Amino acid sequence: MAAITPQEAKRGRFWQQKSTKRTVAAYLFIAPSFIGVLVFLAFPVFFALYMSLQHWDGITTPSFIGLGNFVSLFQDHIFWITLRNTLIYSVVTVPIGTLFSLGVAQLLNQRVIGLKFFRTAMLVPVVTSALAVAVIWKWIYDYNNGLINDGLSIFHIAPLPWLSDPMWALIAVCILGVWMGFGLNTILLLAAIQNVPDTLMEAARIDGATGWRRFWRIVVPLISPTVLLVTVTSFTASFQVFTTVYYLTNGGPDYGTSMLTLLVYQRAFAQNRFGEAAALSYIMFAIIFLVTLIQMRVSRKTVNAASEFES
Repeated sequence: MAAITPQEAKRGRFWQQKSTKRTVAAYLFIAPSFIGVLVFLAFPVFFALYMSLQHWDGITTPSFIGLGNFVSLFQDHIFWITLRNTLIYSVVTVPIGTLFSLGVAQLLNQRVIGLKFFRTAMLVPVVTSALAVAVIWKWIYDYNNGLINDGLSIFHIAPLPWLSDPMWALIAVCILGVWMGFGLNTILLLAAIQNVPDTLMEAARIDGATGWRRFWRIVVPLISPTVLLVTVTSFTASFQVFTTVYYLTNGGPDYGTSMLTLLVYQRAFAQNRFGEAAALSYIMFAIIFLVTLIQMRVSRKTVNAASEFES
């Protein structure tokens, strides 16, 4: 084995020092983002876990109570009412919103007059502030001067108590939830539909497949990864709805529109029960994680098949 010459050793030390400098520079570049993740993401997650095991009113010293906050929540009838409302909201808005977005995306994929205008209009729910949307829709739902009830009066239909009746208030919140989510979902699904190979659609057309059959048998299976993405994000968003509900009804009437995020806010900042609020946030996380896991497993075969075809 040949001995290393001084020149080669010097060259090796040079490249080693240069590699070390590059490594240090790389860590310095990512340090701000890494510190931000630790401070604003990791720390709140672990601190919330710590608080979920404590009894704390925000003023006195926290006291360890173990799973007492979780037991207290499971024994609280308001929690179960709120969980029911949130599940109803999710079950209604996610499938209806996804189907509505899928239909609109398919329509926007056609050659129609004013197509660019309609595609741009899809961005309105995405870029508009949730509070501004809530203000407008509160006027639309107004019992005396609302747009909907004024339209019903033309047909001599009695006005509906959109925000004063628990059932109608929940329906109103669900309608608004579908409207707010369909813009971004439509854009994602439209992009996926436009990536479906034209040759495949043309072959199906030559074979005599109708437009409806081509859509359900070819387009939908091929865009199943995007459909899965839309359903997962929509379900997660449905469990995080807050601003619109807070402004429209504040969880009322009679807890008819109380959602889990609103209950977290009320327990923490209105009732100073920070331990229960932290425990409730972890219950929300568990539900979202479990449902997302089920969605991923159920859709695995279809999504894998679509991914293999695209590759």
